[in-house]
Amino acid sequence: MTNNNQPIPKNAGIALLVFTILLLFTMVLHPAGSNIPGLIRKSNLIIITHGAAMLALPIGWAGFWGLTGFLGTNRFSSVLGFSFISIGVIAAMLAGATNGVVLPLFLRGYADATEETINGLQSVVRYSFAVNKAFDYIYTGAFSLGILCWSVLILQTKRMQSWIGIAGLLLAVAMIAIFFGGFAGANRLMGLRIFLAAVLVWIVIVALVLVKKKE
Repeated sequence: MTNNNQPIPKNAGIALLVFTILLLFTMVLHPAGSNIPGLIRKSNLIIITHGAAMLALPIGWAGFWGLTGFLGTNRFSSVLGFSFISIGVIAAMLAGATNGVVLPLFLRGYADATEETINGLQSVVRYSFAVNKAFDYIYTGAFSLGILCWSVLILQTKRMQSWIGIAGLLLAVAMIAIFFGGFAGANRLMGLRIFLAAVLVWIVIVALVLVKKKE
């Protein structure tokens, strides 16, 4: 199966590499803090970094579909993994839009507000962060389960080296246990970066395998 004379696995691998680059850009430049005056001052940077992440998501989604096809769309585990990843992509898009676009655009309107008005906005910011936290839980669990499905399939089919499947399996189980066990929170910036870094390393490895495939 080809597209413009380029193998689907290779295109999928390239898409996943672009996906990881854009997310790394977001991770490096993502501002920290929940101070409202600071959020207003950094609103442009917040929108740009989250915009890069949201641009990455459909590119990554196409790459994940290519990975699904490589592992076999006739295999239920492959399609199930893609289903989980799709839910994760949607949740990540909503999380990025909530705290990365809606909130900074809303707060911009209060750039010249009094201290009393700013203090009154704290409940709005807390609500926005709570909504974002819910989406964090969804995409963390969804990505972990998607990687889990694909890793098990990699071990079963040997379509990739077994150690990639084992690494993905350990990553998925560890992230589910750590996140939902309360040991670390991906809703916090450092926890989010740790989660994304671990996932991105696995995705880069898979992407490089796809890029090198001759079929």
